Order: sequence, then structure tokens, then C-alpha cells
Amino acid sequence: MRIATDWLDYELIDCTEGERLERWGDIILIRPDPQVIWKTPKNARLWGKADARYIRSNTGGGRWEVYKSLPPFWSISYKDLKFNIKTMGFKHTGIFPEQAVNWDLTRGIIEKAVKQGRTPKVLNLFAYTGAATVSALKAGAAVTHVDASKGMTSWAKENAAASGVADKPVRWLVDDCIKFVQREIRRGNKYDIVIMDPPSYGRGPGGEVWKLEEEVYNLTELIKGVLSSDPLMFMISSYTAGLSPAVMAYILGCVMGTSYGKISSDEIGLKASSTGLNLPCGSTAIWTAED
Repeated sequence: MRIATDWLDYELIDCTEGERLERWGDIILIRPDPQVIWKTPKNARLWGKADARYIRSNTGGGRWEVYKSLPPFWSISYKDLKFNIKTMGFKHTGIFPEQAVNWDLTRGIIEKAVKQGRTPKVLNLFAYTGAATVSALKAGAAVTHVDASKGMTSWAKENAAASGVADKPVRWLVDDCIKFVQREIRRGNKYDIVIMDPPSYGRGPGGEVWKLEEEVYNLTELIKGVLSSDPLMFMISSYTAGLSPAVMAYILGCVMGTSYGKISSDEIGLKASSTGLNLPCGSTAIWTAED
């Protein structure tokens, strides 16, 4: 498991009985996590001093129970990046802190390519609030950011401005990711790095249900069509419980082939500061050009 250990403004303090106790800057939140099925003692004193807690409803969804006044949004930093966060519907804050390990990995590949005289073209699909986009821009890449939500894309632009990269080469596109890739293939547009973090479930324009575990192979095969002739990386992240890192790596290997490059896969996670235990927070499979 790769653990995001370089955060200063975020901390997973504890996790037990289906919940996480977290510090986001100076604000303490309690959020549900279905993977936390253990029942260890709540010894961390901040369990009783949270600013807000997300309460799930038995009928679906839920609500934030606010104990202290919260700002409409606040900022946290990761290294030289800055993100605006807030309490959103369905427990989210706009950032997945465990993904910092993937931002760093991608950034290292980009920075190496920049030193060699390349300006890598990055395609960030299902790009959400743009943390990976902002990190890639900071490293010197040109980024195409695609997400179907206008609100999330506007938020990503705010994060780019907060991190000082709003003037960097970036395209912000509100679009269906699959349809966008299909058009890019027809146009002949290519990318050196593709990052995707697709949702576990979705609905198509006709209301049809889209399940990642049923579609991930076809999606991976489709997206290979926009990789350049000298690609650097293809990264797939997933929060779908039914997709193990090994399965994701096998799919990526089938699509990319084994004639050159390297495929790796693992869980990513966070360490609880009060117990030292590592919380798994999803999986990532990565193809890179270098062995």
C-alpha cells in the first residue's frame, strides 16, 4: 500500500465503527467510511470536539450536523499546491487526500520529461475538482481537464487560481468523458499521459446504468486510442470495491501489451495518526514507459 505521508494541512486522526475522524486545516470533521468495519476504542480526544459530522440517512443520502460555525469554504495546502474545500452533499469535501501519492508520481514523470525538453500533454478524465490537473500544471505539463459537472469544473478553475497555475496551458471542458475521447480519436488528437478516476456508478443520457466493473475494460481499450506514439503514463484509479489492484493491472496489461513499459498496481491509503494503522482508500493501476 502506498501511503500519503506528506500532508501538513490534512490528518486522518482515527477511524473506527464506520467513521473517520479527520483534520482539514484547523477544522475537525467526522465522515462515514464503509470500509471501516472494525470497532476499536475511540481514544483520540478530538472525537468529542468535531466541528461537523456527516450523518447518513437510512433512506439514502444524509446531512451534515454542524456543531460549530463553518466557513462556506476554506483552503488547505499540499506542498506548493492549494485547494479550496467545503462540506458537500454525500460526505465529500472536494479533495481525496490519499490521491497525493498519485499527484507526486505523475509530477515526477512530468518533471523528468520537461528536463528532457518535452512538454507532456496530459488528459485528465473524470477530473473532479482538479487536484491532479493543478499538480500536473505545476510540473510543467499542458493539461486537458474533462468532467461532466459544470460546478466541479468551476471549482477546479478556482483551485488552479489558488495554486498560481491559472495562466498555464490548460483546457477546461465540461463534457461526457467517453464521448469526448471518441471525438478526440476521430480528430487524431493524442496525449502523452492519461489519468482517469471514473465513478463506480453512473447513468447515461438515456438513463441507462453504467457500472465501472462491467465497463472498465472497454473504457481502458477506448482510451488507449488517444495515447501518443511515445506515451509516458496511463493511470487508472478506482474506489470500486469489486475491482482489486491485481484485476486493474491485468486489464491494463491486456490493453497496453507487455512489449515494453512497466505495469504496477496497489492500494493507496492514509495512516491514522492516533493508532498508526493504515486505512485503504482505493486502488491504482499504472502503466509507465520506463521499466
